[in-house]
Amino acid sequence: MTGSAILSNILLFVFAILFIFPFYWIVSGAFKVQNVAVAIPPQWIPHEPTWDNFTTLFKNPVWKWTFNSFFIAFGEMIGVCLVASMAGYVLAKKSFPGRKIIFTMFVAAMALPKQVILVPLFTMIADFGWIDTYKALILPAIGWPFGIFLIKQFAQTLPSELIEAAKIDGCSELRLFYSIVLPLLKPAIGALAIFTFINAWNDYFSQLIMTRSTPMMTLPLGVATLKGEYTTPYGVLMAGAAFASIPMIAIFLLFQKSFTQGITMGAVKG
Repeated sequence: MTGSAILSNILLFVFAILFIFPFYWIVSGAFKVQNVAVAIPPQWIPHEPTWDNFTTLFKNPVWKWTFNSFFIAFGEMIGVCLVASMAGYVLAKKSFPGRKIIFTMFVAAMALPKQVILVPLFTMIADFGWIDTYKALILPAIGWPFGIFLIKQFAQTLPSELIEAAKIDGCSELRLFYSIVLPLLKPAIGALAIFTFINAWNDYFSQLIMTRSTPMMTLPLGVATLKGEYTTPYGVLMAGAAFASIPMIAIFLLFQKSFTQGITMGAVKG
């Protein structure tokens, strides 16, 4: 192993420790009592670990919050993948006036902060009577510009000859999409599904604006409300944060390859 390779490995190890440390601090804090959690100097490893923080955490409707998070995340994931796969395929393989302009608008929308559209979006949701409902949290996210961009870039690599051959054989447009194009898009759809799920799970800002009642809260939002008016139960908050991170860690470990594919797909040129 060369000197540069050894140095690279050392730097990667150091950065890995730096990135992992906040998660370790959350997990260790989840097993500390309040006075130990805020003690200075800190107690790096709990001397007397306790489950009291998790007991206090689950006195709240945590399972309802967890269900809401999964329902919203899966709803967004299915909707985004369906819309993005159709829109991306059309933008990549169909010729029609204004196609480049429409795609440029999607790319520009990717750079638009969510806060910019918050007021008109909230007004529309309120006019529809959807405030504090699942529809308010799922439907506005279905037309995710990043998803359309990702699928479009991948769809450009599909063989046009195969699509033309299917048309010559008399395949209808709908069957062509579901029987030929959709299976070929599976790698891109898999990566997009993971990105969408994580984005929906962590979308604290939209959940905070669109929900009103405790039963409609998601897990990240519900955990944030555990902060007291005069005191902050750091151990309970850390227990909630550790519990909320479990699905994200599981998904990342199961689909690491799809994450890598999703990152590189956007660089594919048609």
